[in-house]
Amino acid sequence: MTVENIKKYIENYKKEGLKIFITSSFQTHSIPLLHIISEIDKHIPVMFINTGYLFPETLQFRDHVTELLDLNLVNVSPKVSKINQKDCNGNLLFASDPDHCCYLNKTQPLETVLADYDVWINGIRADQNENRKNMKIEEDGAFNCKRFHPILDWNNKMIFDYIKKYNLPKHPLEEKGYLSIGCEPCTQKIDLNNDRSGRWAGLNKTECGLHTDLINK
Repeated sequence: MTVENIKKYIENYKKEGLKIFITSSFQTHSIPLLHIISEIDKHIPVMFINTGYLFPETLQFRDHVTELLDLNLVNVSPKVSKINQKDCNGNLLFASDPDHCCYLNKTQPLETVLADYDVWINGIRADQNENRKNMKIEEDGAFNCKRFHPILDWNNKMIFDYIKKYNLPKHPLEEKGYLSIGCEPCTQKIDLNNDRSGRWAGLNKTECGLHTDLINK
């Protein structure tokens, strides 16, 4: 989808009186879409799910990009404290039950947001994994909140060409070999053949739940 078409979609949502928000993980590949949104309407809320397990560099990068693009940042936090996120043996859930950990720290916090909005803009791409390959530009989402995937058909070259064109910053951990950056306990450096190989390494897990549980199937 071209930048012009993204603008048309968003302007149409606004004309229909729909409440719009965008989520962002503030990784390098997040920046083009944030830049596009900032050029269309700086008032659109940018929801950032702060799990409490993120790299300090991610938080610093979030603050830098927010100031640079003058974003309407809204921090979203888990409802369950970390002291209550343990299994029966006292282990934190990221070590023993990462799916439930993701639910408590990412999916559940966003559910309340979805209930208050009509359109959720997010930056998933079809080339990231098998689950996303089968998605459409628009999908029916949870809580009657439509999902809009404006860069679904973009690829790495398009992302980095856009970043170069507008001289946008890159996540500071990228130069250290981290290209898909999530929570610190579940992120490693990547296999050069797979950007997302550094997430949940050694587990049969490729999604946190935002793009599997919060979509109508």
